[in-house]
Amino acid sequence: MAANKTFRFGPVALSATLTTNILNSTVSSLSGPVGFTMTQPYLILKHIRVVNKTAGAVTCSFWLGATGGNAAGTEVIGQGLSIAANSFIDWFGLLRMDAADFLVGGASAGTSLTIEGEGEIGLI
Repeated sequence: MAANKTFRFGPVALSATLTTNILNSTVSSLSGPVGFTMTQPYLILKHIRVVNKTAGAVTCSFWLGATGGNAAGTEVIGQGLSIAANSFIDWFGLLRMDAADFLVGGASAGTSLTIEGEGEIGLI
């Protein structure tokens, strides 16, 4: 039986910088009690909601890869995805993120969009 635990991140306002790290599972210290060696956790994203709190359409973009990276071919969830005024989008899926994976992104207008999500966290 899996020992994964559910988790939630956000809500947090997206900046206008498209290389902003939004989510990563890295733990800075893996030291644990005697007789236990901790491993880096992984995340399984299942749901993301992006909310537009403004009176105009705003776009958002997300990448999966290195810290602060938005290289071509690493786009996920949305690339220039337009969210209508005072509306939201929901993404549902199963996106595994290991310790080296960062969800990176931003919005076309800073603090206009808010991101929140849920998933599971587990140990390798």
